[in-house]
Amino acid sequence: MAVTSLTFRRHATIAVGVLTAVAIALGPANAGLAAPKPTETELRADLAKLNKKVDMLIEAYAAKRESLKKAQQAEAVAKEDLSKIEAVYAEIEKEAGSIAQLRYQSSAGNLPTLLSTPDLGGAAVMEQLTAEQGASLQRFADSLERKKKAAETAARLAENIGEEVKEVQSQRDGAEGLIRDIKHKLDQLVPTGSGRLPDGSWAPQLPTGSDNITDRTRIMREAVRKRFDLPYTVGCYRAENDGGEHPLGRACDFMMSTGGSMPSAAHVKLGDEIAAWAIQNKDQLGVKYVIWRQRINTGSGWRAMSDRGGVTANHLDHTHISMY
Repeated sequence: MAVTSLTFRRHATIAVGVLTAVAIALGPANAGLAAPKPTETELRADLAKLNKKVDMLIEAYAAKRESLKKAQQAEAVAKEDLSKIEAVYAEIEKEAGSIAQLRYQSSAGNLPTLLSTPDLGGAAVMEQLTAEQGASLQRFADSLERKKKAAETAARLAENIGEEVKEVQSQRDGAEGLIRDIKHKLDQLVPTGSGRLPDGSWAPQLPTGSDNITDRTRIMREAVRKRFDLPYTVGCYRAENDGGEHPLGRACDFMMSTGGSMPSAAHVKLGDEIAAWAIQNKDQLGVKYVIWRQRINTGSGWRAMSDRGGVTANHLDHTHISMY
């Protein structure tokens, strides 16, 4: 019994020592555990908020730019007014200087004959001219001071608004940087297409469901819908046998306009993003090729396609994604 107790105590001591060492190595509870990764739902909620923030910042930026333009115009007018009054003031100063010189010459007995004739009153005329020039000079001096203050105020306003424009742009850049980060995280959550074989190839699939497309195509379509804010309809199955994947349920068209019209610049950019995303994730999803803007990409770069005679036929109004 004593032997058993001694053995038990020895084992218990060893066990406690091991547990203590492990506890010291691991540190406080949960200290070594990474923070939980945000869920897809949380990421999309953050993305929606940031997109709204960017939209507001874009509006604010445009308004600030317009205010800056007006402030800069006001600054230019104020500087022009200041330049004009400075020129007039310089001229008045010059004339005042000339009169002062004449007074000096008059006191020295060298006043020109015109000013020394009895009709002009001699010194009285000189005094009057001096007074008028002094008053005129003072008026222009006051006006010059006002113009200087107006120009300085306009310059400060333009500078302040310019700084506000930079601040809004900085906030916008920061928000867009966060958006890129979230989109990168979402891209890491891209699902794997169904039917992938061990060698990396894809098992043939038949269309299923009411939408009459393959499960792999359906996964791709929903992934695109989640990843992008699609402005128009998505067309996948088409009964018409045109030699492509639509009648096989293995392709979808993501429309960027309606009625066969050319898409806007913003929707062309969106189509570019969808096409690039599909190519980037082709091996994950099982994308066979992408067609967009009269070009095709199977994963080895874009190649031009022949003219099929129309906006829709040339894939100018929709991004086409075909699946294996």
